[in-house]
Amino acid sequence: MGSAGNWLKEERRKTLGDWASVCLACGFAQRYFDEWEAELPTACPQCEGEMRWRCPACDARFTSVFTVECEACGVELRPRELFGVPIRKPGR
Repeated sequence: MGSAGNWLKEERRKTLGDWASVCLACGFAQRYFDEWEAELPTACPQCEGEMRWRCPACDARFTSVFTVECEACGVELRPRELFGVPIRKPGR
C-alpha cells in the first residue's frame, strides 16, 4: 500500500478508533479508542455471542476487524471463515 493508502488508514483510525472488537459468532465489529476499552460489551449487541478485542494468549489488541491471527504472537484469534466465507483473502 502506498503512502496515500497509509494516510487514509490513519485518518480512519483517528476518526473511528485505533483498535477493533469483533463478535466471534456473527462478525459484528466496532472500532474504539483506548479510553473506551472499559466500556466495551463482552456480549455482542446483535447475537449475544462472545466479543473479543484482545488476544487470549498475549493480550495484544486488534488493529483490524478482519484480523484472524494475532499480529504479536501468531495465535488464532477467531475462525478463518464466517458463514462459510473466508474473512481474509488467501495470502493476507
